[in-house]
Amino acid sequence: MRKIKKISFIVISTLVLSSCGRYSKVLNKGTAEERYKLATELYDAGKYNKAVDLFEKVITPYQGKPQMERIQYMVAQSYFNLKDYILSSYYFDKFAKNFPTSSKKEEAMYMSAYSDYLASPKYSLDQSDTEKAITKMQVFIDSYPNSDRIADANKISKELRHKLEKKSFEIAKQYYKLEDYKAAIVSFDNFLSDNLGSSFKEEVLFLRLKASHDLAMESVQKKKGERLNDAVKAFEKLERAFSDSQYLEEAKKLLIKINKELDLITQLENK
Repeated sequence: MRKIKKISFIVISTLVLSSCGRYSKVLNKGTAEERYKLATELYDAGKYNKAVDLFEKVITPYQGKPQMERIQYMVAQSYFNLKDYILSSYYFDKFAKNFPTSSKKEEAMYMSAYSDYLASPKYSLDQSDTEKAITKMQVFIDSYPNSDRIADANKISKELRHKLEKKSFEIAKQYYKLEDYKAAIVSFDNFLSDNLGSSFKEEVLFLRLKASHDLAMESVQKKKGERLNDAVKAFEKLERAFSDSQYLEEAKKLLIKINKELDLITQLENK
């Protein structure tokens, strides 16, 4: 049994060394044809790092030749399989532009956008890749409205937009937590203008009311009335948009306080 294992180890080691030797030889001194052939073999075997190294060596000699379409596609797919989504997005996008009549153009456009989607970080970080993915996915949807990938594309687009909304919402909420009520109000208003159908709308309207209330309560007398009236309008917007809002009971308590302050102002003005 030990003898069989030893023989198997020797055979496998020999094959690995032979393969490595061939790869190094072709990479450094092989012809374009040899590099292309071995790169394809390695790609089919799932050895994408080595395949990419060889494909990069044959891009110039195969420029303008029929094989270039296949080479560029395999390079893009290799980077995707290696989970290097920045490069896979770049090469799939390049493929779609370089081969506009290719049968794989639809797939390449989707994969470029999908790669940007996978590269998109959590909402609290820079969202450049998220915005890029949304733009590319929308171009794909517009270009291939009957594609089998449309359902997935729409789902991904919705998820990406939600992430941007989440970031914008958290920034506005942070202003409120820091008690910078003016900045919070501006941020909440901008959010509502930019994200009409947002799932955060109910909470934003309530926080907008709270920010208006808190700002008014700490204001000097000459600005207080105007700000209290703004808070009343904020309550009315919440009630109008969400008549059964989970925040309505608390909002009504705020409204009572606001109206009491308005009554006091009226009494002072009538003296």
